[in-house]
Amino acid sequence: MDIITTHIGADFDSLAAMVAAKRLYPEAELVFPGSQEKSVRDYLAQEFRNIYEFKKVKHIDLSRVRRLIVVDTRQPSRIGNLAECLNNPGVIVHLYDHHPDAPDDMRGAEETVAPFGSTSTIFARLFRERGITPSPDELTLMALGIYEDTGGFLHSSTRPEDLEAASWLLAQGANLDIITQFISRDLSAEQISLISQLQQEAQPLSSAACPW
Repeated sequence: MDIITTHIGADFDSLAAMVAAKRLYPEAELVFPGSQEKSVRDYLAQEFRNIYEFKKVKHIDLSRVRRLIVVDTRQPSRIGNLAECLNNPGVIVHLYDHHPDAPDDMRGAEETVAPFGSTSTIFARLFRERGITPSPDELTLMALGIYEDTGGFLHSSTRPEDLEAASWLLAQGANLDIITQFISRDLSAEQISLISQLQQEAQPLSSAACPW
């Protein structure tokens, strides 16, 4: 059995990378190791209903896993109970990740690792090189993964390859309306603190005090 998984608390980039990996490993099962972010759960319910079958760890006989494809992490501690598969005799590990190297990273028979702003960028580049055109849903999800993980291309981890990948996905048909719908624009802690300070220090002004 082949399974594709990612880290616990899956975000849009890890979800997109799982779906993209399914293109390269069509017989593999998509398995969440644990929870997903609420926005991801909402997306799956609204946009990906009945398109892909995602399984939970309890649905999998871990002893039967012969190939473990892990995306958006290389940390065994982040894949929950699926780390048990690493002890299976002869298990083959394939890794796709954009995070910096760490001493306790898993090692794989195949490792596709690049310091981009998102793992979705890695898959977009692979698809472009291999002439693979994702479906409209896949294009949108991959673009969503890039946009979220790069903070709308504002995070310092953003690379030119992220913009190139997003441009290619949009040219192929990614839906910006859906991306806009699901991208969170929550205020930062600093912004919330500033708003609270402004509210506490605000003073009423009479019409006579206004210069206009």
